[in-house]
Amino acid sequence: MSWGSHLLRLAVLLAVSLLSLQLYFVGRIALMAAADPQSTAFERSEMWRLMSETGRITWGQQWVGDERLGKNIKRAVIASEDAGFADHSGVDWDAMERAWERNQRAQEQADKRNERADKRNPDVAPVSAKLVGASTITQQLAKNLFLSGERTPLRKGQELVLTYALETLLSKQRILEIYLNHVEWGEGLFGAQAAARYYFRTDAAQLGVGQAARLAVMLPAPKRFEKRIGSAYLSDRAATVSARMGAVELP
Repeated sequence: MSWGSHLLRLAVLLAVSLLSLQLYFVGRIALMAAADPQSTAFERSEMWRLMSETGRITWGQQWVGDERLGKNIKRAVIASEDAGFADHSGVDWDAMERAWERNQRAQEQADKRNERADKRNPDVAPVSAKLVGASTITQQLAKNLFLSGERTPLRKGQELVLTYALETLLSKQRILEIYLNHVEWGEGLFGAQAAARYYFRTDAAQLGVGQAARLAVMLPAPKRFEKRIGSAYLSDRAATVSARMGAVELP
């Protein structure tokens, strides 16, 4: 058999494997229309990390249905994370373009600072650019449900496929419900109900506007803020989110 035939067979095998993987993902997502997912890939990786580092698992999560999440936490998270959630088809391309442009400028500035610093003192560690993301709630859910945290073009492509599958097979209301029940809010702390109980000793449905806004502001970096829930930064950002919540359209 020629090398060309071997390569063709390999290409077919890879294509079939890739298609099978996508069908598996689509099947899993379709089941979520009726069945609540018990865990996500990100939660399982965090559980393994905690077990490896500490030898024990400190875990907080409690699934609550859509009606028990409450409107405040929904409005706060949409206002803070994805203002166009009710309208876009899963990906906010304009926001991604703006984020890419900001990151390009930030990287150029960091490179210039590092170049000047290297000339003055070669032993000083280089400064990393502070990059921003533009992932929608649906994209974040796709990543958390099925993917690793690595940043590669292949993983990003798979994230987009999963995002559109979520938007096609599930309602916006269901996407938000699953997201709010599995998003990370601290070390081993997942979901709005567990976060509301941990930080404010109340249920998710009983969160006030300010409390919900403060939780929403934590989401980009919950581990950074979990010990500083009353910080001035969170208070300022929460005030901004609170002001936006009244204009949020819920799915």
